[in-house]
Amino acid sequence: MDVQKTIEAKLSQAFDSQVMMIENESHKHNVPPNSESHFKVTLVSPAFLGQSKVKRHQAIYQVLAAELAAGVHALAMHPFTPEEWAAQNQSTPDSPNCLGGSKNDPGASFNKRADS
Repeated sequence: MDVQKTIEAKLSQAFDSQVMMIENESHKHNVPPNSESHFKVTLVSPAFLGQSKVKRHQAIYQVLAAELAAGVHALAMHPFTPEEWAAQNQSTPDSPNCLGGSKNDPGASFNKRADS
């Protein structure tokens, strides 16, 4: 089973979701072709009612702990209650394209020595 399908299966089992969208956004980042390392998760569930955004994110992180430990590098999360989703016009913000960050990028700040 590929990573995206695993994420979908685990979230489906863990949450009574009305809407679930899992998008592989790896192609927007500096990774090899066909990577499964960057995902955007939109999850609409009544289970989030009364929970802060932090608690919602923690709940998703807990379900996907194995995937995060095994190669999922980034997880953009958009958890909503059904009412919040309706107020959002049933849409999530677009994710930005990667700005670089490769260790081979001469402009990356982590590539510069403090004594230079």
